[in-house]
Amino acid sequence: MSGTPDVVVVGSACRDLVDDDPRGWRLGGGASYSALALARLGLRVGAIVVADELAAGSSEIEMIRDAGVDVRIQPGSRGPIFINTETPTGRIQETPQVSDPVDPAALPDAWRSARAWMIAPVAAEIPDVWAEIPPPDAHVALGWQGLLRVLVPGARVHHRQPFTSPVVWRSNLIGVGVDDIDDVTSASDLATLLRPGAEMLLTDGIHGGNAHRIGPDGTIASTRHWHSIPIQSYVDPVGAGDSFLSGVFAAQVEPSLVAHWPDGDGDLRLGAACGSLILEGPGLFGVPHREDAIARMAGGDNPD
Repeated sequence: MSGTPDVVVVGSACRDLVDDDPRGWRLGGGASYSALALARLGLRVGAIVVADELAAGSSEIEMIRDAGVDVRIQPGSRGPIFINTETPTGRIQETPQVSDPVDPAALPDAWRSARAWMIAPVAAEIPDVWAEIPPPDAHVALGWQGLLRVLVPGARVHHRQPFTSPVVWRSNLIGVGVDDIDDVTSASDLATLLRPGAEMLLTDGIHGGNAHRIGPDGTIASTRHWHSIPIQSYVDPVGAGDSFLSGVFAAQVEPSLVAHWPDGDGDLRLGAACGSLILEGPGLFGVPHREDAIARMAGGDNPD
């Protein structure tokens, strides 16, 4: 890519161990899903990614590049490996390999003036210094759940309590799922950890979710609700949160994407469409194209 991208995506390309792929694994990670989704929605995307040798040479990375993403693999880096088990009470993860941090030194100078940034950690691989990288007027999105995972090689992944940090405080749009926080942590509790004016997308699967705007006193100033959109077939839940956040973020960065939507909240509707479609394909192969996401926006809503 020559010049400055519309969006810079930062994170890791993990490998999810699976039984239905001849390699024994499938590429994943918030940065992989976000970069591909944003590119397929029509934005110019540059991605700084940590990845081990197998992930870096994967067909999925080539698919992301074919979509127009300028993927820069951090030299000598190593992304995480996950074993995912879906249960009625949520996903259980184990990790044979943790992630290296993403080094800002890998960022091309021309990218530093980008108007939008997607911070997409999956394994707490984004150090605090990244809060200082985007320009002051840039729109910054964060997949917060990726900072809340604690990884120890060979052990089950567990969640830590939500906390503020320079990266959290810098973010304008923050996505997190109800299954990433405990039952006693409320949306109001989370709001105190975010900067005034930020918007928090609290997702709740088939029940949709709520977009909370943070007021100047650290309380929730306003709330928008969205409904989920029914799917045609259920294949794979991995990447749903990243795809939803990417759809909302893309519409905020490029409002023309949802100019056709008549009822307001087109950003949330585009996110719901992307989150619906991703469930219908395996891994990154379920990431929707722009025309499919626009068509899915017109689908019926799931009842809450």
